[in-house]
Amino acid sequence: MKFLTVMNSLYINTFFIRIISACSLILSFCLENLHGQEVYKGPSVDFSHGRLVVHENKRFICHSDGTPFFYLGDTAWELFHRLNEEEAEKYLENRRQKGFTVIQAVILAEEDGLNTPNRNNDKPLFDNDPQKPNEAYFSFVDKVVSIAKEKGIYIGLLPTWGDKVDKSWGQGPVIFNTENAYAYGQYLGKRYKDYPNIIWIIGGDRSGGGNNTPIWDAMARGIKSEETNHLMTFHPLGRNTSSTWFHDREWLDFNSCQTGHHHYMYDIFEKLICGDYDKDPVKPVLNSEPCYEDHPVKNQPKGVSIWFDETNVRHAMYWSLFSGAFGHTYGCHPIWQFAVPGLGRGDTRNSWYDVLDLPGAWNMQHGRKLMESYDFFSRRPAPEIILTPQTDIKDYAVATRGKDYAFVYLPYGSSIDVSLEKIPGARRVKLSWFDPRTGEKKLIKRVRAKGIYKAEPPTSGHGYDWILILEL
Repeated sequence: MKFLTVMNSLYINTFFIRIISACSLILSFCLENLHGQEVYKGPSVDFSHGRLVVHENKRFICHSDGTPFFYLGDTAWELFHRLNEEEAEKYLENRRQKGFTVIQAVILAEEDGLNTPNRNNDKPLFDNDPQKPNEAYFSFVDKVVSIAKEKGIYIGLLPTWGDKVDKSWGQGPVIFNTENAYAYGQYLGKRYKDYPNIIWIIGGDRSGGGNNTPIWDAMARGIKSEETNHLMTFHPLGRNTSSTWFHDREWLDFNSCQTGHHHYMYDIFEKLICGDYDKDPVKPVLNSEPCYEDHPVKNQPKGVSIWFDETNVRHAMYWSLFSGAFGHTYGCHPIWQFAVPGLGRGDTRNSWYDVLDLPGAWNMQHGRKLMESYDFFSRRPAPEIILTPQTDIKDYAVATRGKDYAFVYLPYGSSIDVSLEKIPGARRVKLSWFDPRTGEKKLIKRVRAKGIYKAEPPTSGHGYDWILILEL
């Protein structure tokens, strides 16, 4: 009888194990097909290809062995300040699954990062002195950077938010001068020089000019005095670009602009991305803070409430990439601040953990995969492909081309005339539609590489952007 009881128990346990296993498989399948998207397998970036360097053509970033690197960033400014280790792992894993390659985070955070301790009850500095770092706080930063490394993710590491240098707004206090900024930079350079997954981002939503210039310069030079293993850029205030102040600096490896949260039309992208692309000497171009998903559009008339959605963040991505950017940065309003009930900006309507899987976050991986599927380093802006005059800055078509291919982005799915004669050496051209919402590519037809093609997307209107692919 005891034997039968044991066997029955084993049978029941085995049955439930099989049920649980089946449910796990179903859950895994559902996760991988959430919003019709695929989950990235393995590390987002393979660090074995070597450190990041500026490509020889000065337009792109690559690994030291020549492997292309696509900068797909997310803004997690308060990562070290507002999350504990378990939450940080959850967030970073979510971004790994979506193919993000860079997480932008700040050591001395914006939201009272000096005087409000982190989740471990540690403040970053003793006496708010940049020359008195708190080892306990920086050990937690180390831990989060290491978690990101295991997932194949770079940390775009900001030494401080800009209010600690220039309290034009924000909480501050201002604690930096040229002397302690240089010393703080030295400390950071020495501490993080051997981590493979660091990209330095000086600044933090502030001007690089006036009295700020020597302080930002000192901080950058302090880091570089201890290490030159990692790339460096500068994050400016909205509707501005690093090139305004630092284009000629040796420490500035690539230019970053911020199209910001006022705009959802092409004019600001043309001004900043195209403007930087055309500068001499040539440097790679990045939009490090465009409009955020689930963020209110700033400066609307009283009583008007408009929020950026997944369509707007897709517009920002392809307008940036096709205008010359080497990568792109996504952002989500509750996530950058890691808002929770009772802790968040007044214009925040969700908690960070409820918006991890918004459609726009999933959509970003399709831009990465598209760029990585074609010749990477030959890509350049190609306005000559578009024959229909572009006059509507809200619905502004942009084009890019590289070796044996061209892409035309149609923000609202409007019909357009394109030239079939701009791919060198092509006798016939294969035309396809690429859906930025799903990553699906569908053949239209093959045609002679002569004359004009009137492109008419499958759908049109807000939320129905399309990419026309022309290839040999």
